[in-house]
Amino acid sequence: MVYRMTVAGLQRDLPICKVSDSLYIAGFVIFGDQELTVACAKALLEKAPPYDYIITAEAKGIPLVHEMARQSGAKKYFLARKGPKLYMTGVFESMVHSITTAKEQHLYLDTADAALMQGKRILLVDDVISTGESLSALEALVERAGGVVAGRMAILAEGDAQDREDIIYLEKLPLFNPDGTVKV
Repeated sequence: MVYRMTVAGLQRDLPICKVSDSLYIAGFVIFGDQELTVACAKALLEKAPPYDYIITAEAKGIPLVHEMARQSGAKKYFLARKGPKLYMTGVFESMVHSITTAKEQHLYLDTADAALMQGKRILLVDDVISTGESLSALEALVERAGGVVAGRMAILAEGDAQDREDIIYLEKLPLFNPDGTVKV
């Protein structure tokens, strides 16, 4: 089963994937799809509020924010990692429960990056926002670093996220029943 949709002017067939016996989602992955990544970055930048830096959570948002930085001429963007790395000078941590991950996750921000965020407008970016848990974890990291959340953006808003007025997104992504029909 697939769900055909158009995003940033490009048509894609998304596989419908089981989350639970009663909930299925369309799998949206920009990894490896350069054409889609470039188009989505451009479309998001056209809607973006003023900001100083962009941040995303590892991993699916990485190509998107990289391309947004490239197109906007930004020299730096931030990445909240799923695990602390040896090269990090220190870390801030935030917990997240994602619909696409079975277990509790943690996001980590390097304290050197946090120092650069102090008093700056930070744009939170993700590929898909569903429950908003990843965004909340990013927001907690930014606020702890002394940054100011400039906005929240995603390529797609799924489920209840579609009704949030604080999120800027390109397209709605429905939830699905086990038979592939759209949940109402």
